[in-house]
Amino acid sequence: MKIAKEFRWEMGHRLPDHPGLCRNIHGHSYYMIVEIEGDVMENGMIIDFYDLGKIIKPILEKLDHSFLVYAKDKKVLEFLKKNKMKMVVTDYLATVENICKDMTETVVKEFRRKKFRNIQQVTVKIYETPNSHASLTVSV
Repeated sequence: MKIAKEFRWEMGHRLPDHPGLCRNIHGHSYYMIVEIEGDVMENGMIIDFYDLGKIIKPILEKLDHSFLVYAKDKKVLEFLKKNKMKMVVTDYLATVENICKDMTETVVKEFRRKKFRNIQQVTVKIYETPNSHASLTVSV
């Protein structure tokens, strides 16, 4: 059985060496679907949607209305620090593929830590725009 829950947040980023417009500072209204595949427990659920939200929302609180900045992007990093802006510093370029991989790994780590034994797979799908997304499926 599979269930899914949707989440949204606003976040800025840039790709410093991109040859096109993405080299500029800009942002997106990100949309994420977290899909859980597993066995239905005696309570009739794979996981309570409320409990899923308690796992995901603290992760998104860090990202919402922040700027995702690559640690080697010294110009933007300096600007954000100087102006005391909310930021998340990463060791990867802020592509939707890298954001999806990081988010998936973080979510799966939480499921493993909380020992949900009935959950077999997690798929995270992140939309950077309404028609552009990345997805990754990982076994728990």
